[in-house]
Amino acid sequence: MLRVLLRTNALDDRVRKTLVDTLYTQPTNLAIGAITGVLCSLVAASYAPDRIFLELALLLTAIAAARIVMAVMLPRLRNRDARRMELLYEFGAFTYSAVLGVFAAMTVWYQLPATAQLLMVAYAIGYGTGIAARNAGRPSISIGQMILIFTPINVALWNGEDLAHRALAVAIVLLWIGMISITMTVFHTLRDSVAAAETSARLAEKMQHLARTDVVTGLHNRAGLNHYLVEYMSRRRAMPNLALFWLDLDKFKDINDALGHQVGDRVLSEVAQRLRAQAKQEAVIGRFGGDEFILACDVRDRREAETIALAVLADVTRPIRIDDDRLEIACSMGIALQPDDGEDLETLFQGADLALYHAKVNGRNQISFYDPSMSRNLVRRREIEAELRLALQRDELSIFFQPIVDLSTGRIRAFEALVRWFHPVKGELRPDEFIPVAEETGAIITLGNWITAQAARAAAQWPDDVTVAVNLSPLQIKAPGAAMGILNALREARLPAHRLELEITETVLLDHSKQTEDFMAELSAAGVRFALDDFGTGYSSLGYLNKYPFGKIKVDRSFVSGVNAGKKSDAIIRAVSGMASTLDMQIVAEGLETIEQVQAVQAAGCTLGQGYYFSRAVPDYLAGMLLARERERLDGPKRAIA
Repeated sequence: MLRVLLRTNALDDRVRKTLVDTLYTQPTNLAIGAITGVLCSLVAASYAPDRIFLELALLLTAIAAARIVMAVMLPRLRNRDARRMELLYEFGAFTYSAVLGVFAAMTVWYQLPATAQLLMVAYAIGYGTGIAARNAGRPSISIGQMILIFTPINVALWNGEDLAHRALAVAIVLLWIGMISITMTVFHTLRDSVAAAETSARLAEKMQHLARTDVVTGLHNRAGLNHYLVEYMSRRRAMPNLALFWLDLDKFKDINDALGHQVGDRVLSEVAQRLRAQAKQEAVIGRFGGDEFILACDVRDRREAETIALAVLADVTRPIRIDDDRLEIACSMGIALQPDDGEDLETLFQGADLALYHAKVNGRNQISFYDPSMSRNLVRRREIEAELRLALQRDELSIFFQPIVDLSTGRIRAFEALVRWFHPVKGELRPDEFIPVAEETGAIITLGNWITAQAARAAAQWPDDVTVAVNLSPLQIKAPGAAMGILNALREARLPAHRLELEITETVLLDHSKQTEDFMAELSAAGVRFALDDFGTGYSSLGYLNKYPFGKIKVDRSFVSGVNAGKKSDAIIRAVSGMASTLDMQIVAEGLETIEQVQAVQAAGCTLGQGYYFSRAVPDYLAGMLLARERERLDGPKRAIA
């Protein structure tokens, strides 16, 4: 038993507190038992001629009253110490049990009337039996009380003259042994239940922690972010603003595709460590999903938020060394502030998300603060997205063709296919309104395929020496079966492949994708021609001309009619023209509006021209009329001479 009691004392403090709390549960029961003992002792004392019985009855009454007060008041204390509460309970329980045991034994020892002896001994046995179960949470108390109650009574009964007293003493000892067994059984059951509850609570807490933690980075996951951000926003904060930073690693998918997901996970883990290093101590940091991270912290104002954002961006975008690979990481960031950009968490997330989108659209690897105009633009984009998908079904879209003219002869050598949208309610929508939306939503793939098919059908009606040019989006090129789709469109329109020219901007070539190389190689082998569009607008590289099968260069209109047009731009055009002549490539000058511009680019070496000077973009039937008039004008004199 001593080993059990020592093991009991070694229990966890919280388990001990729970077991001690069981001693103070249901103070009404304790009060009923104490009051019953007081009444029994006072009645028994009335049969005794000696004053000591009355004094013991009054002492028992005082102890009972004190225990009732402690049972009611102590559990209400805020800073309860389990050990102190246990000692106070022990003192009251042992004192009461000792006085009760002595009182009952004295009724037998002094041979009070049989009714008085029966009253006190029966109450003492009942009380000792009852506490065996009630105080089983602390078996040392329960067993100690039974010792204090039953020992004096058994001594008195054993010293009695008749056999019945001694038989009762033996019966009490047997009862005592049985109640000790019951006490220990109840104690073990209670202790195991409490320990199991504690273990379950710890496991539940651990599982909750795991459910809110990202495995790869150790940061909060999306569920953890929501939980801790709600808690964070509900606390009283010293600074007036909460800044929410939403980060997205640019082109992270390329790392996963090229080096594998294990390397990608190590990159994410490194980014997480850098965020921890740069963030404030009380900041909430989490991985929202994929390659996106959230950081939230208090700031004094917008300027402090910008300072934090720039420091985070500079640290996150430092090159990362993974084994033998040196990886360059770019990052876009959107920022929203509470309360300026939203009072609740959902609105704040929406603002940061829109700001992040704005940062990516504007060129990536930069920060952007939320502005209300972004919400208005989002509504506009969503309207266009929904209506664009229906526009193809309702024949609201049309293909217009702008001629590309030979500057030396004036003949139309090609037409560039340009899409136009005539909305039944909103009127004509500019391409720069809906093309970016189509690219963002992926609708550009369907739209681009439709443009190619329509342009091929129209070009099949033109003379054999006239080609059609179609602009391609990066998403079209990367779509599965892109090359096959274009070849099918040519086959259905019965247009020879060499009469289709695909215009590709330099941005498509920046990622040096093998998918792009294979796409161009397959179509070039089939006879399709390629033109490098908008040459000279930021990413120009002569390496593209050597690596890819381009037969034409289109000089951007900014060199011809933009604010920078002049001697420097003429010199650039001359240099490009000279190079193109050596490589047997044609040069197209875009944006020609005046005869002076036509003469300038022709003198600089351009072979083809395109712009309002020659013609605006026109429907297919007008394109056919332009060709017919041109043939009549230029070929008519030849036929007359013949």
